[in-house]
Amino acid sequence: MTVEMKVKGLMWDPVSRMPIVILKTAEGQELLPIFVGLAEANAIAQQLEGSPSPRPMTHELLGNVIGELHARVERIVITDLRDNTFFAVIHLRRGDEHHAIDARPSDAMALALRLKVPIFVEPAVLERSSASRGDDQVDEAERLRRWLETVDPEELGNYEM
Repeated sequence: MTVEMKVKGLMWDPVSRMPIVILKTAEGQELLPIFVGLAEANAIAQQLEGSPSPRPMTHELLGNVIGELHARVERIVITDLRDNTFFAVIHLRRGDEHHAIDARPSDAMALALRLKVPIFVEPAVLERSSASRGDDQVDEAERLRRWLETVDPEELGNYEM
């Protein structure tokens, strides 16, 4: 059964200087960091901050097209993790038809935030994410997890694009 997660915030990886989206379960037991591109982080940040863009960005355009076609996004699911790459599916409903659309997690999350639909993660992805860390990364991952559990949510929002 999939695990519902919320976007806790965005942060910068201090080594690679790449943005990371932090997903967290409602109970706070599981954290899932996902590296994203700068443009995607900006789109997610705009949704988290409620900052409208002067013209529709890609995820806003997609949401508008879906609405005009009388469909709705039911949920997005992060379905897989292969070779350090996450995969996602956008689940659409149009009348009695269900459609599962392959997507990058960053685009799917930006769309989910815009449309206020839930984000789910397959349990195997959470397991692989934890298991994919080498021994040298376990301490760093544990330190990051502990820090994320105690960090002030305002601190996660203080980033510059």
